[in-house]
Amino acid sequence: MSTNDSTDAVPVRRALLSVHDKDGIVDFARRLVDLDIELISTGGTAATLRDAGVSVTDVSDETGVPEVLEGRVKSLHPAIHAGLLARRSHEDDMAELDEHGYAPIDLVVCNLYPFREVIQNPDTDRATAMANVDIGGPTMIRAAAKNHASVGVVTEPSAYDAVADELQSNDGVLSTDTRQSLATAAFGHTARYDQAIHRYLSTSPADAEDDTEAEALPDPFQVSLPQAQSLRYGENPHQDGALYGHPDAFFDQIHGAELSYNNLNDISAALFLIDEFRDAAPTCAIMKHTNPSGVATADTLEDAWDQAFATDRQSPYGGIVVVNRALDRATAEAIDEIFTEIIIAPEFESGVVDDLSENDRRRLVTHEAAARDAEANDVRSILGGLLVQSRDPVLPPLDDIDHWEVATERGLTEQERLDLDFAWRVAKHVKSNAIVYARDQRTLGIGAGQMSRIDSSELAVRKAEKSELDLTGSVVASDAFFPFADGLEAAAAEGAQAAIQPGGSIRDDEVIDAADAHDVAMVFTGQRHFRH
Repeated sequence: MSTNDSTDAVPVRRALLSVHDKDGIVDFARRLVDLDIELISTGGTAATLRDAGVSVTDVSDETGVPEVLEGRVKSLHPAIHAGLLARRSHEDDMAELDEHGYAPIDLVVCNLYPFREVIQNPDTDRATAMANVDIGGPTMIRAAAKNHASVGVVTEPSAYDAVADELQSNDGVLSTDTRQSLATAAFGHTARYDQAIHRYLSTSPADAEDDTEAEALPDPFQVSLPQAQSLRYGENPHQDGALYGHPDAFFDQIHGAELSYNNLNDISAALFLIDEFRDAAPTCAIMKHTNPSGVATADTLEDAWDQAFATDRQSPYGGIVVVNRALDRATAEAIDEIFTEIIIAPEFESGVVDDLSENDRRRLVTHEAAARDAEANDVRSILGGLLVQSRDPVLPPLDDIDHWEVATERGLTEQERLDLDFAWRVAKHVKSNAIVYARDQRTLGIGAGQMSRIDSSELAVRKAEKSELDLTGSVVASDAFFPFADGLEAAAAEGAQAAIQPGGSIRDDEVIDAADAHDVAMVFTGQRHFRH
């Protein structure tokens, strides 16, 4: 008996096809038949192939046992799994196959029930979710992948053509490298599938009628994502970098050089910010190093750009612009007066892409779906592990906010109420410590990421002064409470007439007294928005 599991030239003579996603399966099957490969198949896949005139043998004919339990058991039989797991280089394995009347299976083509898609529907109950947990499919995939020294396994329709081409050009043989590559993809396929099931069971109640809630975060926390893009480098040229997951569900690059690690980080921050204004009037945000340098909502997108740019005329060079409307020609021409590295819009009006594409250094990106639709966990690596938290969600519409508390003697005017809501949404996306001055739905000064709140306040004021913007009649937002009254007093001295902050300081009463003394209306939100 040989002890070497490697078999470099095993021709594919029999293939087992069992797929839920039948895209491309008929054409692939026909190419296999043209190579004199015998096809075995299950239930719906077999019916699809027969309807297309492709000759196929039912798994039940191979096993001698009919499908049972309404099809829940089809391929779980030694005739199938011995055929997949037999080591071609082991004489005892092959003799045992012969003894039982089983034959080798050289290729498995399988993808799984759509569990992840089904649970996206909020009306899906536990029984429906569990009905979409595939058992036979993962078992076949794993068996074939384990024995990839002899067996090929294909889990993605996108691989059909390449596999068929190689079989056709290589006398029906898949190379060792191809079989290993396919096995690697297969184990990733089943790992992601199991991860989705684990996460669903970990974070949903065991009984829909039971008031008991499951843990918000699973234990253990598992991540298995496909590599979507290899990057030239990470944050810096000496660091390796890659992008994992499914970013194409949320944005699509339509022009320009390959996106870098830092570009992708900035795009993500921009999309989360603009999502706060998805249903607002025309809004433009300018981002630099994941912080907004200016944001404005106006009657037109061009006005929104002008006002956002006016907040800080230096930082936008080489920055990122994101808008919540189709980018029109007038706004595009205004943006084009300076170099912006990335422009992001839901869509671009006719001719705008051609005009903006004249600059080869610029990237153009469309945002395909709301960032709020992304998986609701934030994950960050730290030394020795991961920090995982539920995402800070998009703020509700102003009319639906019920947790604001006006803490001062003076209430809010309607304009102050609108501007506080605007400033609070922006401050939520500014690195802490965050201070934002705004008026008339536009930012006037932004202080980001300083070591003290006073430093951020002073930076915001200096930014406004540098841009020759008057803070009189403005509102001010602070992502966390004012620890002392001096911060509120400084804002009032600059002309702020209303403030929004979480509250919760042991000196709240002093801050309220200072606000009352300066006739500043102040709102406590009860929620802070640290962003580190």
